[in-house]
Amino acid sequence: MEPEPAALDAKRANPERRADRLRLIVQPVLVIILVVGVLGWAFSRDLTETQKSSLNARNIATLTWQHILLTIAIVAIVLVIAVPLGTLLTRPGYKRLAPLFVGIANIGAAAPAIGLLVLFYLASRTTGFWVGVLPIAFYSLLPVLRNTILGYQEVDDSLIDAGRGQGMSPLTVLRRVEFPMAVPFILAGLRTSLVLAVGTATLCFLVSAGGLGILIDTGYKLRDNETLIVGAVLAVALALLIDWLGALAEQYLGPKGLR
Repeated sequence: MEPEPAALDAKRANPERRADRLRLIVQPVLVIILVVGVLGWAFSRDLTETQKSSLNARNIATLTWQHILLTIAIVAIVLVIAVPLGTLLTRPGYKRLAPLFVGIANIGAAAPAIGLLVLFYLASRTTGFWVGVLPIAFYSLLPVLRNTILGYQEVDDSLIDAGRGQGMSPLTVLRRVEFPMAVPFILAGLRTSLVLAVGTATLCFLVSAGGLGILIDTGYKLRDNETLIVGAVLAVALALLIDWLGALAEQYLGPKGLR
């Protein structure tokens, strides 16, 4: 007797779930190993006075915090724009505008992040935090916008009809049926945007917005391998940490019935 299709799907899903859970345990451990390892290696070396001005606990903590703030601001802007816009573009009367806005977001994703930063700097003739945040938010917009639209498109029409049959208004159906079903897709897009944001935020030093890119740039310009390695490894560790937080969000923030 052949196994039921549902049983086969469950068998395939179990190894995937175990792999995801194992990753949730291993990834933060790897981050800790990277951070402790590179800082221990750097501080155990005989550093010059120039290196000590960059590789000290206060400066590293400051640059890391700046990088985190850049990432938070970028992702907040992406969420505030992409989720409401993606929701609107799935409503009757606005669907025909979806290709236009997705195309604009595609331009942002296709353009080099460094090019967007430079163009925004030339247009604004200023530097600082927001000059670094806004172009990268545009660069990171597409995954959340596209996944928000896809999430609503994947909602079964019968569920929407059932909600309307119970007397729900369109807004109530959106809030209680469509949006919860779209949340897993939105979270998947958010996770991608988080990784894009934390990676490209290393370029924000170009417009005096701070971040770990300062260590990388300093190490490269001075041919200082210690500073270069510390900056690069900390940036990688932060990206892994942000990706882990995104995985946690996907695992625990979606509707219970869909986890």
